Amino acid sequence: MTMSIVHRITGGALYFGTLLVAVWLMAAASSQGAFDWVNWAFGTWLGRLILFGYTWALMHHMLGGVRHLIWDTGAGLEKHTASKIAWATLAGSVPLTLLIWIAGYMARGAL
Repeated sequence: MTMSIVHRITGGALYFGTLLVAVWLMAAASSQGAFDWVNWAFGTWLGRLILFGYTWALMHHMLGGVRHLIWDTGAGLEKHTASKIAWATLAGSVPLTLLIWIAGYMARGAL
């Protein structure tokens, strides 16, 4: 039940994160000054924290979707198995988020 609530919350958070992506794209399409400002804002500690949260929400929501896809096949519906899959969703979202951020920093040459 808790993972269902978290899945819904992350879905709502993805609306906000998608607005951030849209702002970034609009800034890129408008002017160098606007793009530099948005990149600066996203590069602050608060901006990076928000983007990190967005990345986690995206990964958690994606794994929750995979969990529901598994359930749609009729597998994993037993209480014990469903709990294990729910914990796997949470346990998988954290390392995936970290891997994405590590890869991003490596691509920028920051690590």
